[in-house]
Amino acid sequence: MEELIFLYTRYVPEFIEGTKTTLWLTGISLLVGFIIGLPIALARIYGGGWIRKLVIGYVEVFRGTPLLVQLFIIYYGLPEFGITLSQTASAIVSLGLNSAAYQAEYFRGAIQAIDSGQIIAARAVGMSHIKAIRYVVLPQAFRLVIPAWSNEAIGLLKASAVVFLIAMPDLMAKAKIIAGRYFSPIESYLAVAVAYILLVLFLSIFLSFVERRVKIPGLEIETAR
Repeated sequence: MEELIFLYTRYVPEFIEGTKTTLWLTGISLLVGFIIGLPIALARIYGGGWIRKLVIGYVEVFRGTPLLVQLFIIYYGLPEFGITLSQTASAIVSLGLNSAAYQAEYFRGAIQAIDSGQIIAARAVGMSHIKAIRYVVLPQAFRLVIPAWSNEAIGLLKASAVVFLIAMPDLMAKAKIIAGRYFSPIESYLAVAVAYILLVLFLSIFLSFVERRVKIPGLEIETAR
């Protein structure tokens, strides 16, 4: 028991560093996914024929292939074409591009849930099509998408563990180092599992709070109709 307490005491500083890496990597990747995913969703709904086919192809490729394969192609494959990215850049690009495909689908569903009559009404009062989307559709879609988008945030937090395979010092990498250093794989990986559970719990609570704060009474009924 004393040995176990000693090990966990020694784990804490390294796990804190790994947690910081996991959190900022997840946050930046989510932002990249948002910046890319929202235009993809808009292009798929309102774009022309070839644009729609192009973004559908993007979504299907990144949703249809494993994240680990995408990470390895970016980190190990791109240097074959003269493009070399650092470990951090490779992790952010692979996670961000993967997240963009899923976020695009969440945004598409939320936008299409808004009654098309609202755009017609906005055009009737003099708004352009772009302004109707920006000021009428998107504010409502952003509120509607939060429950589904929360799943992406939580999923990406857990999926980010794959970056330890390219030597990113995240939680999983710290667990592997500690397991090898102290010959304690069960204790180290169990500690990581508990850390992920706590992170997911806190993130779920925070996103539920945000959802309640921005919720518009009656909007769900209107979109369901």
